[in-house]
Amino acid sequence: MTEGAGLIVLLPMLIAALSIGYLLGSIPFGLLLTRLTGGPDLRNIGSGNIGATNVLRTGKKGLAAATLLADMLKGTAAVLLCRHLFGTEAAIAAGFGAFIGHLFPVWLRFKGGKGVATFIGVLLAFSWIAVLIFAAIWLGLAAITRYSSLSGMTACAASPVILWTLGKPLEAALFFVMAIMVVVMHRANIARLIAGTETRIGQTAVKP
Repeated sequence: MTEGAGLIVLLPMLIAALSIGYLLGSIPFGLLLTRLTGGPDLRNIGSGNIGATNVLRTGKKGLAAATLLADMLKGTAAVLLCRHLFGTEAAIAAGFGAFIGHLFPVWLRFKGGKGVATFIGVLLAFSWIAVLIFAAIWLGLAAITRYSSLSGMTACAASPVILWTLGKPLEAALFFVMAIMVVVMHRANIARLIAGTETRIGQTAVKP
């Protein structure tokens, strides 16, 4: 098969995988679970984010844990499904699609979460060892600083290096791009960290 013919065969699979990943990633579990349990609209409290950290600000720890797990597993499911259907290259496309879907869900006018939970879920599909190292970095920093945003950004930034060290260069490239996007999505958190006004883990906050 020529290179051009191979690309013609591969491209539709990559597009399909990206689409499947996006649709799975765009499911706003934090918003859905909070509403189903009679809670407030997450977009009107705390940071206004639909992720697990903002769910925790409602005081419902179990719901926050459920949101974290669901947002993780939608990324894991997208990668594993597309790897089974189409192969490794498609799995990478699906992982990116799930991450983008969480950040920019079509159902919420493209205003979604900041991506850390789905980032972890995609990472899990590629390497459980990398997830253990990620968790160690996150938990260590969170225990010291009690800043979820700082802990998440640092662990995400370390992930491409971890994957490269584990002999996964394609995955490392994917997570390098995703890590940059996580930092960009946390730009407001970065400004608050610099100003000393960032909300700490377990601290309730009202959206200004």
